[in-house]
This record gives sequence, C-alpha cells and structure tokens, in this order.
Amino acid sequence: MTTGPATDAGLRSHPKIASALLRYRVMAWLTGVGLLVLTYSLLRYLPGLGDLPHAEAISRVLGPIHGTFYILLLITTFDLGTRVRWPWGRMLLTALAGTIPFLSFVAERRNQAAVKATLSR
Repeated sequence: MTTGPATDAGLRSHPKIASALLRYRVMAWLTGVGLLVLTYSLLRYLPGLGDLPHAEAISRVLGPIHGTFYILLLITTFDLGTRVRWPWGRMLLTALAGTIPFLSFVAERRNQAAVKATLSR
C-alpha cells in the first residue's frame, strides 16, 4: 500500500471518514491483540499445557475486556462501512475478522487501503 498526496488528500477532504477510519483501525488492533493474548490463555486446555503461567487469570480478566472491544469493533465497522457505503457482505466479513486470530490485522490493512483508494478517485 502506498501513502502519498492522493490518498492523504482524500482523507483530509473527508474528515468524518478519516476519523471513522481511525476509530475502526484502533478497535481492530485492540481486538486483534486482545484475541491473541486470549488465545494464549486458551492453550491451557490442550493436553500437556494445563500449567501455563497465569493463563486462567488472563482469561478471567481479558475475556470481558476483549468482548467489549469486539462490540466496539462492530460499532466502528458499521460506522465506517455506512460512511463509505460498503456492501453488507464486506461489513459482515470485517466484523467476523475480529473472531479469528491475526485476521483483524489483515482486514484492517485491506480496509484502510480500500477506503483510501475510494476517496482518492
């Protein structure tokens, strides 16, 4: 992905979309990182890994936090998607990306590029 005058000018001329994109990106990263840490804590259920350090405490504390972040990701996805007129399928796939480790990072990059490309036209 390239950033340059064309893509940045598109965002500057649409401040509400730029702020919606920023909110979405922050929530995608927070949700993704939270899911990765939560996935570590779930490894304790695999045979031979039942004594992972602090796994239960991580799960107990981070589970509700990740759930809250995911709900905020859904809201920011809907906000951004309606502002740039994404089809419902794209919004649904973006929302589902927050449930699979590492996929929220991929979706965030692709969605950021798509928004910038749309605005630079």
